[in-house]
Parts: sequence; C-alpha cells; structure tokens
Amino acid sequence: MPVQITLNKGKVPVKIYTRDVDSAAMTQLTNISQLPFIHHHIAAMPDVHVGKGATVGSVIPTKDAIIPAAVGVDIGCGMNAVRISLKAKDLPDSLRRSRRAIEAVIPVGFDMHPRDKVKASTLNAMAKPLQSITDKHAGLTKMVRNFHRTWGHQLGTLGGGNHFIELCLDENDDVWIMLHSGSRGIGNAIGRYFINLAKKDMGNQLGYLPDKDLAYFTDGAQHFDDYVEAVNWAQDYAMINRREMMRMVVKSLQAELPPFVATKEAINCHHNYVQKETHYGANVFITRKGAISAATGELGIIPGSMGAKSFIVRGKGMKASFCSCSHGAGRKMSRSAAKRQFNRFDLEALTEGVECRKDKGLVDEIPAAYKDIDKVMKDQHDLVEVVHTLKQVVCVKG
Repeated sequence: MPVQITLNKGKVPVKIYTRDVDSAAMTQLTNISQLPFIHHHIAAMPDVHVGKGATVGSVIPTKDAIIPAAVGVDIGCGMNAVRISLKAKDLPDSLRRSRRAIEAVIPVGFDMHPRDKVKASTLNAMAKPLQSITDKHAGLTKMVRNFHRTWGHQLGTLGGGNHFIELCLDENDDVWIMLHSGSRGIGNAIGRYFINLAKKDMGNQLGYLPDKDLAYFTDGAQHFDDYVEAVNWAQDYAMINRREMMRMVVKSLQAELPPFVATKEAINCHHNYVQKETHYGANVFITRKGAISAATGELGIIPGSMGAKSFIVRGKGMKASFCSCSHGAGRKMSRSAAKRQFNRFDLEALTEGVECRKDKGLVDEIPAAYKDIDKVMKDQHDLVEVVHTLKQVVCVKG
C-alpha cells in the first residue's frame, strides 16, 4: 500500500503508511515535523504508535542535528535470526526441555551472568572506547551500579519487556532461532544521560520546543560529537549482545535437540538507532525509532507478538519511506491497559501451541495488546517482500 495519510501541519510533511494511528501519535509526529532541521519529510511505518519523546515506528531525517529521545534509551535494540539444519519432524513432541535449556543459559529481566561468558578479546576491544566516553562523562558511571563490571556481565543477556528468544518454523518446516534485544542497562544509561544533557544544553531554548523531550544536539555544539561517539558504541554493544546470545542459544540447543548446524546468519539488525545516510540529495542523520532499514535487496526481520507470525523480508528500497519498514506489529494498547483487560487465562488461550510461560507476569505482552501483524504487512506491501513466514513453537520472554 502507498502512503495513506499525509500531515501538513509542520515545516515538513509527515507520510504515514497506515490509517491505524491514534491521535497521540499524530500529535507527536506533528511536533517533530515543526523542528527546523528535519529534512524533506518524516515517514511513519504501519506499526506506528505513541512513544516516549518521539513516535515508535517513525523515520526521522535530520540535517546536522540529532534528537537523543528519538533514538531512545534502548539504543540499538533489534533482531537476530538464523536458520538451523533441522525440520519440524526432528523436534521432540514436548519442547519444554528446549525452553528450559535456553532459560538456563540466558539471563532474563534484570539478571546477568554471574561471570563473564564473552571472550576476553571482545570485552577488551569494547572497554577502551567505553573508557574514552566515561573519561569525558564521568556522570555516566553513577547511573548503573558497578558500572565497569555490569556492562560486561550483561553481554549475552535478554532483558525484559518485549524482548524474547524464539524457536520458529517457516513455511517449509525449517527450524529458525530468532531473538530480540538491545544494549541493556548501559545503553539505557547512555540514552538517559544524553537526553538530560540535551535538555540542559538547550537552556532557555527548550521552552520554544513543542515537546521538551525533543531536545537536540546540533553539529558543532559542545556535546554533539560525544553523543555520536556514545550512541555508536551502544549500537555496537547491542549488535554484539545479540550475537553472543545467539551463540549461547545454539550451543544450549545442540545439547538438547538432534544434531544440527546453524546456517549462515540471516540478519542481525537494529530498529532503534541513528546513522548517516543519503536521501533526497543530502547526507543526513536517519533516526529509526521502531523501524528497520529496507534498502533494495536487504534482508530484515519483522516479528509479530508472542503467538503471532513473524516475517523474514527483503527490502524494496522505497524512497518515500527512506528505505525503511516496520519493526514489528506495534502496540495498540498500553501495558497497564492490557493488564486491566486481560488475565493469564486469556494469555493461555492466545498462546495455545506455543511452549512459553503463561503466568500473570506476561499478560502485558498478550498478543491482543498488539496490532494485527497481517494488516501491518499488507500496509507495507510497497516497502518489503516476504521471504519467509515464521511461527513460533517456543518463546522465552524476560
């Protein structure tokens, strides 16, 4: 489907690839479009919904400026998927032991590894640039308990919220491992620290913004380069975190399932990040907050909610979307609203056939709290083509 709604209330248009968008998200998108450094237009994906500071499912091109809150605090959050050499018929009738095997090696929620499980060379390579960041911003180390130890122990951990690890089957009954996570506590600290610093740096100018959470750094400003350095480090950390988790999950399942090998990694990509790209004749910062890159021929992952389908896709390089597509189904209901409306029995019904926890602690992640993934995919038919359709049989949540 082409652009379905165009807002013209700011300095640039907002092009929205769905009609399923609430008024609060519309207001956020309008606010962003009023900023003076937005390049050409803003694009909103079919999973668009209201977020903190900026709208989830938005693609924001900026000239010589970055909005830290648009990148968010789960810097580098994204997906990783790999197909393995097993078929559905090779899996045991009960997958509970497989779920337990994953849970035994991957800490979830606030938990972390009791000792570093990542190669020392990896930790050492990351430690030096992190030290460069904290030397200039010592306040960062006060935002995470045992800062210099914690970030290493959290590599290869899942976190909570909508982060997950799944065992899936595709349309050919091939088995896939798929996971979703980001830059953990250290990325959160970097995000919060620089969001607050941007507000402080703007001083009196902050009052002229349509939303104080849209505080920004401009190129040449005191802390612009520092933020770029820190956000790039956090994005690298998130990528390595997913890679390490995938390595640990594969190893744990190799001890549990029939012998298999992991084929070439399908993709390891961010959906909360910022990077330099060229669009509409200008080299700009592209912030994808809940969106993935969908350049021509590029593979991506669009997960549904637990209990719903997910998709391996190939980008079509749509210019008007800044070569982007949705990062998932997108929430249609807040976590608190989901807890009020549903209970664990509803969760059990909507995750029938999936080996997962079905307790009240996961009710806020119930599939009914998310948009219909089939409708989301229909709305972005012009942005991506489906390569594989996945359905989970195991889901591990934080």
